[in-house]
Amino acid sequence: MVGKKAKIGLAEPIPQGKKVSGRRAPSRRKPTRAQIEWLRRGLGQAGGKLPLFDAAGREISAQTIRACIAAGWAEPWFSNPIKPDWLVCRLTEAGLKVLGQTSPRDG
Repeated sequence: MVGKKAKIGLAEPIPQGKKVSGRRAPSRRKPTRAQIEWLRRGLGQAGGKLPLFDAAGREISAQTIRACIAAGWAEPWFSNPIKPDWLVCRLTEAGLKVLGQTSPRDG
């Protein structure tokens, strides 16, 4: 094929977990019950801020937080200068979608 350029498959689906414009492609898998509970708690918060602690005051599992970030349902929001090891996150559009919502205030 001399002189012809190869077509770039723009219509091809993006594999799960691959970065798109600096973000991961949303996961097609379903969240666990713990992930859903954590994500739902961001619905009533300004900007979709997700909690660091559960309703009983226990710290949210880092595994839950990291899994939601990896799936594209949550994203790191800002660094906490007092506790830099805490992941302060907010819901993403994909997180809202997996919860059946369109905005954080719908909940």
